[in-house]
Amino acid sequence: MTSTPFSPEVVSAVTAHMNGDHPEDTLIICRALGGVPEATSARMVGLDGESGHYEVTVDGVERSVRIPWSVPLTERAAIRVEVVRMYRQACAELGVPPREH
Repeated sequence: MTSTPFSPEVVSAVTAHMNGDHPEDTLIICRALGGVPEATSARMVGLDGESGHYEVTVDGVERSVRIPWSVPLTERAAIRVEVVRMYRQACAELGVPPREH
């Protein structure tokens, strides 16, 4: 894992939020941007300044996926902006209408 500008508490809070409140969004992001369109589930397991880190399930087998941010992130507030951008891009790529955030 790349060194991160984010404390373990920030990483834990972001991953808990994504997995607890946005599991469908995470799956859409991983399917479209993580190169695993056949994934049946996904969860965020970490992040750093360069990317989000996920575990996805494909054919009953869990595997790791790293999805780079569009720009390096250094501020906590930038994580939300980037994840929303990724979600909207993923929806467009999959032809899925995005839900309102």
